[in-house]
Amino acid sequence: MEALIFKYSWVLLALLCIILYKYILRFLFGMVVVPEDKVGLITKKFVLFGAEKELPDGRIIAIKGEAGFQGKTLAPGMYFGMWFWQYTITMEQFTIIPEGKIGLIMAKDGSEIPTGNILGQKVDSDNFQDAVKFLENGGQRGRQTSYITSGSYRINTMLFQISVTDMIRIQESMVGIVTTLDGSPVEANQIAGKLVEGHNNFQDFDNFIKHGGNRGLQPQVILAGSYNLNPWAVQIEEIPMTEIAIGYVGVVISYIGIDGNDLTGIDFKHGNIVGKGSKGVWLEPLGPGKYPINKYIMKVELVPTTNLVLNWASARSEAHNLDKNLSTITVRSKDGFPFNLDVAQIIHVPTTEAPKVIARFGNMVNLVSQVLEPTIGNYFRNSAQDSDVIAFLSTRKERQESAKEHIRKVLDEYNVNAVDTLIGDIVPPESLMKTLTDRKIAEEQKVTYNTQKQAQETRQGMEKETAIADMQKDIVKAQQSVEIAERTASATVKKSEGDAAGVKLAVGAEAEATKMRAHAEAEATKARAQADSEAIKLRASAEAELISLTGSAEAGKILAVGKSTAEAYELAVKALGGENFTRYKITEELSKGKIKLIPDVLIGGNGNNGGSAMDGLLGLKLMEMMDPEKRKEVAPPSEAIELTTQVKKDNTNL
Repeated sequence: MEALIFKYSWVLLALLCIILYKYILRFLFGMVVVPEDKVGLITKKFVLFGAEKELPDGRIIAIKGEAGFQGKTLAPGMYFGMWFWQYTITMEQFTIIPEGKIGLIMAKDGSEIPTGNILGQKVDSDNFQDAVKFLENGGQRGRQTSYITSGSYRINTMLFQISVTDMIRIQESMVGIVTTLDGSPVEANQIAGKLVEGHNNFQDFDNFIKHGGNRGLQPQVILAGSYNLNPWAVQIEEIPMTEIAIGYVGVVISYIGIDGNDLTGIDFKHGNIVGKGSKGVWLEPLGPGKYPINKYIMKVELVPTTNLVLNWASARSEAHNLDKNLSTITVRSKDGFPFNLDVAQIIHVPTTEAPKVIARFGNMVNLVSQVLEPTIGNYFRNSAQDSDVIAFLSTRKERQESAKEHIRKVLDEYNVNAVDTLIGDIVPPESLMKTLTDRKIAEEQKVTYNTQKQAQETRQGMEKETAIADMQKDIVKAQQSVEIAERTASATVKKSEGDAAGVKLAVGAEAEATKMRAHAEAEATKARAQADSEAIKLRASAEAELISLTGSAEAGKILAVGKSTAEAYELAVKALGGENFTRYKITEELSKGKIKLIPDVLIGGNGNNGGSAMDGLLGLKLMEMMDPEKRKEVAPPSEAIELTTQVKKDNTNL
């Protein structure tokens, strides 16, 4: 039983040793194991022999084996001799600085920082991972100028306190104004430190101090980008870059630098104009573009180099706003009337003269208020007092030219070119304007009346001429009608002559076939042709004569026809004989008149066989009632008797 208990005791002891080996080894051999992601911070409780037992006054980190917080640390690994009764080992995580960050160092031990400085200078200490080297090399207690960038570090946190902060980023089109918090004092009569090179945009602040950098405002600026800047040493103000637009130049006024020599000569007595880098107004202005200007050490005054329009008008102002305080000019005339007028002045500042303008006035606003406003206002006030309102209005063009010349001479003395002077609206007093308006209306009415009178006279003359022209038209028309009638008559005569000749030839041909008829027809045709010819000739002279001639021609025609008929009758009598011709003509005439030789009803008077006369009359009446039209066709016996008598007379005459 005892053997069994002994056996199990050894087994239990072995298990305990396996489980508690670290503590056993720590107790027996002073073994310490530091993990790979940690650092071992050592605290020595006491000193047995071979070293000073106490730290020097003012020190808290031991570097020579003294009791207390040790400067030396334990890197990851296994160490022996670190007896638990003499040493306390504290495991700390590595110090990790993320991307975009920096680690600021605060040293809890070290030598004193010199009077006048606020930051400890950089010493070789393997990025503050070797505390012993830091202290041995003279590292100073307090905030350090150096910093650690992104990464992992084995920092002895008993000596160094780490603060993580952001990197400095300057955006595009921006500029960083630098103010340093440590360094030597700024020189007398200066508002910023001197320009120092070799500090990599203030990222190596120790070099900045070594080269004599001053604390305070710096002339150097930093541009867009990311920078590892220690905010305990450097403060950054981000401002927009200075932009000079097209049509402008920037005159630089520097507040720092040496007192340079005046470059304008003895003729310019209104301020010093110096070279670049000196204190004062720089001779060379900046052209259009963007510039990283430190607004605290220099100023850029924009000067327009294009034609600049300034309006003395209450209701109008240009985009540059230099004329925002200008207003309509009120003047008083010679006859005591106040009135307002608007004026526009066009000026031009040459690029080479811009520094002189700024040196003289400080800015363009002062140029307008100190020179242009009083010069132009006083000129027009003086000019208005030399004339009355009416004369001023009527001589506006001459006064504008005079003002242009006067203002040009004045502005030449101030290195400004006067391009043109323009007089705008002129607003006379309302009472005077009413009088002038009434007078002008009366004058215009008089002109209107005269014009209307002349128009009426002209119209009368025109009406007269129109009437004459209209009559002339009728006269011309009548003359043309006469001429046309003459030509028509002549044409008709010619045509008649032609027709007569044709008829004559035709009659002649007919006469060859039938001699008597041809001869009679030829004579008749000849007579008709002659009558027509005479009628056409008379009608050609005039309208009245034409009618007269036509009548005569008709009479001649009838006469000729009669003669021709007589001749024909004579020839017929000779050919047929008197009795035969008489019978022939009676028969011809009876046939033409459709006279019945035998009546439809024969009325007898004896009453034996044919009935009585009364019976005949009753028969006629009955026929009339049955057909009235037929009654009319029956020629009375008196007409037949008259016809027979006429034929006999004709025969007798023949």
